[in-house]
Amino acid sequence: MGRHAASARTGLSFIFGIAMRELVLTNDLVLISYIEALLADQGIEAVVFDRNISLMEGSIGAFPRRLVVAEDAWNRASRVLRDAGLGEWVVGYERT
Repeated sequence: MGRHAASARTGLSFIFGIAMRELVLTNDLVLISYIEALLADQGIEAVVFDRNISLMEGSIGAFPRRLVVAEDAWNRASRVLRDAGLGEWVVGYERT
């Protein structure tokens, strides 16, 4: 498996063999930066996929960026975002 590979069957991506799960999907670069800072403050490493897609799209913001975290940190990361009032941005999170 290469440096970065996606598995359609599981919905996970792998970076250096570490299972990564999508946490946030957005075009808002300020939101991504804020979420990265929130997670880093809690010791949760996040990776932004598609950060450099703007080179191909001409910086029009048409393609959303995917912020991913390690699969085993996803629950904790989503809780951090919900506690910060950003639960609506968490992929797969449904309010009850």
